[in-house]
Amino acid sequence: MTRELTLDEMAMLTAGASMWATAAVPEAGIPPLHMADGPMGVAGARIDERDVSLLTPSPVALGASWDTALAQRVGRLVGGEAIRHGVDLMLAPNLNLARSPLAGRAFEYYSEDPLLCGALGASWIRGCQSVGTGAIAKHLVCNDSETARDQMNAVVDERTLREVYLLPFEMAAGADCAGMLTAYNKVNGDWCAEAAPVIRRVAKDEWNFPGVFMSDWFGTHSTAGSLAGGLDLEMPGPARHLGARSAAAVERGEVPLERLRDAAERVATAARRFGAGKGAPMPDGEAAALLTEAAAAGFTLVRNEDAMLPLDTRRWPRIAVIGPNASAPCFQGGTFAKIAVKPDAALPLEALRARFGEALVCYEPGVDPQPKLPRMTVTPARALGDGRVKGMTVDYFDNAALEGAPLLSETRDTNSLTWFHGVHPAGALQRAAATRASGVYTAAESGEHLFYVGGTGALRLLVGGEEVFRRDEQLAPGDVMGRLKSGDADCVGIALERGGEVDVVVELRYTAARCQGLWYGVRGPGGAEAMMARAEQAAREADAVILVVGETSDASVESKDRPDTRLPAEQVALIERVCAANPDTVVVTNVGHAFDTRWADRARAVLHCWYPGQEFGPALAQVLAGDREPGGRMPVTIAREDADYPALSLQPDANGDLRYGDGVRIGYRGLAANGVKPRQAFGSGFGYAAFAMRDARVVRDEGGGADGGWLVTVTLRNTSGRAGAEVVQVYRAQPELTLVAFAKVALEAGEEREVRIPVALRRLQVWRDGWSTLPGAVDLLIGRASDELPLAVQVVPRGV
Repeated sequence: MTRELTLDEMAMLTAGASMWATAAVPEAGIPPLHMADGPMGVAGARIDERDVSLLTPSPVALGASWDTALAQRVGRLVGGEAIRHGVDLMLAPNLNLARSPLAGRAFEYYSEDPLLCGALGASWIRGCQSVGTGAIAKHLVCNDSETARDQMNAVVDERTLREVYLLPFEMAAGADCAGMLTAYNKVNGDWCAEAAPVIRRVAKDEWNFPGVFMSDWFGTHSTAGSLAGGLDLEMPGPARHLGARSAAAVERGEVPLERLRDAAERVATAARRFGAGKGAPMPDGEAAALLTEAAAAGFTLVRNEDAMLPLDTRRWPRIAVIGPNASAPCFQGGTFAKIAVKPDAALPLEALRARFGEALVCYEPGVDPQPKLPRMTVTPARALGDGRVKGMTVDYFDNAALEGAPLLSETRDTNSLTWFHGVHPAGALQRAAATRASGVYTAAESGEHLFYVGGTGALRLLVGGEEVFRRDEQLAPGDVMGRLKSGDADCVGIALERGGEVDVVVELRYTAARCQGLWYGVRGPGGAEAMMARAEQAAREADAVILVVGETSDASVESKDRPDTRLPAEQVALIERVCAANPDTVVVTNVGHAFDTRWADRARAVLHCWYPGQEFGPALAQVLAGDREPGGRMPVTIAREDADYPALSLQPDANGDLRYGDGVRIGYRGLAANGVKPRQAFGSGFGYAAFAMRDARVVRDEGGGADGGWLVTVTLRNTSGRAGAEVVQVYRAQPELTLVAFAKVALEAGEEREVRIPVALRRLQVWRDGWSTLPGAVDLLIGRASDELPLAVQVVPRGV
């Protein structure tokens, strides 16, 4: 059932109806669309640990797989999971680029390279949409950092914008994604939600992309400016700038009626396309197997001296596991798209114990596994009838004095609470109000305990009935989101005796804002040096060590970039001391971005696992034991020195401008142009199988479409006694080293195959007031990493 839309109906469709849904016009056959954040799974709208969903490897881990077919399967898994949760559109994939290793959300980016990012993102989109769930590619464009992202202006030249930062979105458009989400920042002076040069002239007119363009949440700034720039949908609802104001702008002559009709039709088309016709979620067993496979496919082995891996217990009969991330892994980063992971997800330590059995003789964390905000393991202050045995009793009051009966009470087994207006029931309290969390803590050791507390308003902490901390500060509504995203907490020391029970009460008083948050934790007596000494002793007494280090989820967050590229100092010290005690150490890193690895040559083996999702434990145990290959190759460059990165600082200047001075020479391209050797090159890494590559040739691709192209052919042979996969990479040499094609190829032991890799004409073009084919002969270099390209062919694209 369809009919023409009225002016008011068209206007209504340009704004969300609620926090996570679009408006509907049932009489015109336009259903509402329900959305959820991504890209690692279906994030619960309430940001609630009880809204469990499947957690996939992070995009940087999928980027490390260099496997488009795998990315498509993972996208299909997420699309099916969205159906399970009643979600029609996923805000994913994230197609921004890891321009700097300091970027706070680099774990959400597939790569520093636009082609690798675009190829994997497009495949993920196809998989997600294959079951009827729409994919909204984000964040258009140049939201490649978090510092002042709501104000900063990305200053980028046209060639760089076209060839680098828009390329992944162009590929997403080619994959027919449902739409695109505009970024918070400005680009070349225009708010991204109003950037006509990007949305209207490039995406709509040049790409002929028919999808919907929506704002990031609260990312609009005007009515006429947004519509004129090409924005179709303001999110979330209720409307602030579009909606009914869109109709008024048309009536005043500020916006052409055809522009409003275009916006409404794009929203309506997406609603009709993705509001029905759903496929089936992936069965649980198949999903778990895929998530384990995908995690291992991204594990990147960059060092393996004396073939230490895979670990053979006949060679290494006594294995020690050391390191904080073995027992407190970082499955994902700390954005608002954080997934509530199933409570029984196997920790790396648990999976290693199950796989290696009696050969795994001990575990020592070495350093505090939760250095910023530790968990508070408590029992509820009172039962609420839900049978839970852990957590805090959380009471929400409609007044700042916490008087009378609470409007809502719940038991929450988390140390970080967030509630949004229109999502969590407590979010309806858009006035001065309060929240109280209470529980009973039992001390496991005697000594000073540090109690942490933070929140979006005035705070009070009581331990054992006594007030031990108070801060009466109140935040202005505009400052609440910044405090919430920072997660900063105060702490106070309290002496407790082992076995002693104390009541813990945390109170938050706040003023009206669209979101609120409260977080807390407790750390028992430490003895940092004693922990380190126990780890050293365990290393000395073992034949081999698995040392698992890395980050916590609050190391990669929204709205904040990192200050440096280093692991925490205590973890670097742990690596150095453990490797000195036992050089037969495998360092497993659980880090979501490029980082300083100058310690790597101290270990016998180094395996980068990125943020690998909920099946981290089983995947790690299987890879270390040799049941699976470590399938990854570097999706980013790790430089020898921070000064070697073409882009490092992400601080805008005094005018709010962040200049993309590296231009098209992002990442490995800039290092190569400057003649600087990386510590770990883009594309590098290896598995347990070994490969030889020879006989490179190039021919015209007769099936390459109207634009023409070439086929690069190489002979690839598995020279080892086990099956494995190699990534054949093709780069153009001019005007700077640039990845133009790749293929991941699996071969059985001893198998040889001719591999044919298409290179599109577009990959040999640059932007010079239009796409211009490179003149003369272009060298294509073929190999297995950006710094290991032994084969070469030449093409002459001019005149094609």
